[in-house]
Amino acid sequence: MATENDKKACACGHEHKHEAELPKMSKYEEALAKYNTDIDDAAVRDAVRKLIAEKVHENDTPEVKKFLFGSIELTSLKTTDSDESILAFTERVNQFDSTYPDLPHVATICVYPCFARTVAESLEVDGVEIACVSGSFPSSQALIEVKIAETALAVKDGATEIDIVMPVGKFLSGDYEGVCDDIAELKQACGEAPMKVILETGCLKTAQNIKKASILAMYAGADYIKTSTGKLEPAATPEAAYVMCQAIKEYYDETGIQIGFKPAGGLNSVMDALIYYTIVKEVLGEKWLTNKWLRLGTSRLANMLLSEIVGEETKFF
Repeated sequence: MATENDKKACACGHEHKHEAELPKMSKYEEALAKYNTDIDDAAVRDAVRKLIAEKVHENDTPEVKKFLFGSIELTSLKTTDSDESILAFTERVNQFDSTYPDLPHVATICVYPCFARTVAESLEVDGVEIACVSGSFPSSQALIEVKIAETALAVKDGATEIDIVMPVGKFLSGDYEGVCDDIAELKQACGEAPMKVILETGCLKTAQNIKKASILAMYAGADYIKTSTGKLEPAATPEAAYVMCQAIKEYYDETGIQIGFKPAGGLNSVMDALIYYTIVKEVLGEKWLTNKWLRLGTSRLANMLLSEIVGEETKFF
């Protein structure tokens, strides 16, 4: 009579594990398996180059520039920031409304959590969000308890949106569970406030990594995915944006959940803004072309866009 061991032996004389005994995929690997993450960097570069050459010019219009101005997250994340400087920064947003009543106001003021209350108490313009970078920005290297406390305090002090950084080290070492647990816990700490997850795409290096990180961040609870902190080079690139937008589109098709997109860092010209607008329009479509779903993390771009819109060099901010 054959024993259990005999059943496992094959013609080659070796024993093989039954299929059921093979290591099971984790829920994170199962989530990733639903998407195409086998992407070639050269193919992405070629697709982006073609898209820019063929499509950007048609979006170089006053209407698009006004829209982009209204999607700006006016950002001050300097070591030298103080209550006084952030108060003056917020006052410029208040004054803009009366100085340019026919133009859209910026979408958001983005500051460190210690200035959330200063902005909340001095901002007079309806519809401008208060975003705080949190969770030990820009490195994300802190105990999760510290990140949770900082996030909860920012919301308590008036932040209406939270920007966190994905734990990049955990991602690169393959600890997808650790990545998703961090993001999920911080999402809980945000309460009703939407959460943006910064991937720091310059550290991820490959299109494949960027696609995987995008999917994991959305799977774990991101309301937006964002390219970069702006503190490391390279920051946002059109190639990273293209891959992230593809991930958002595929995630939407799979789940029906719409996720926002925010390029940040390295937006140095109006043409940069037009390129990101074009990528979103072509990959994601019209549904994402509102200042709720597309944000631009920058400050220097505000004056450049304003100058082009009004037709003369203007340094308002």
